[in-house]
Amino acid sequence: MTAGAAAPRSRPRQERAQATYDRLLDVAGALLAEVGIERISTNLIAARAGLTPPALYRYFADKYALLEALGRRLMERQNAVLDAWIARHAPRGIAAMADHVGDLLAANAAVTRAEPGAVWILRALHATPGLVHVRLESHRHVAQRLADACAPHLPGVDPQRLWQRLRLAVEIGFAADAMLAEEDLVPADSVHADVAGLLGTALRDLAGPPPAGEGR
Repeated sequence: MTAGAAAPRSRPRQERAQATYDRLLDVAGALLAEVGIERISTNLIAARAGLTPPALYRYFADKYALLEALGRRLMERQNAVLDAWIARHAPRGIAAMADHVGDLLAANAAVTRAEPGAVWILRALHATPGLVHVRLESHRHVAQRLADACAPHLPGVDPQRLWQRLRLAVEIGFAADAMLAEEDLVPADSVHADVAGLLGTALRDLAGPPPAGEGR
């Protein structure tokens, strides 16, 4: 079966089944970090989780369905960080959001590091053609959430220009995290500070110059 060909199964509703589903994802994430995308298999995952392959197939049709579920779970956890950040800062305007971009980057990096096999999950979403849509949908969702948060404070900005600027900002933010997963010659705090400065400036630029005398 080719990557991404299997239809995803619906999530379990019973508590015990949900616990098994989550355990399979945790085990798959850890194994992915150990053996990589090509070598991971449903048999390996089932054995590590203490299940038979048929039991695993009740939840996932193949390894690509499992990888997709891993990607979606990670994106949902990242989205929860974004939603909390928007709720905290968006009501106070563009300047408040621009001033706290670094907080968002740091919180997103923390929740990503906490996910079993996160680096390899993200690599799978990049390297597997049938899974590219998961990453693309997520990045578009983040850009739209940010655009919706910014739009009330930017009534004179074209919505398409706003979305395009934020879509690029989202890609830069995630690219920086991907770099930090492999690059050990630069400290994460420094990279996040630099990216926060770039993205904060991009937000302020959309808002235009402050009124005369402001900030003096």
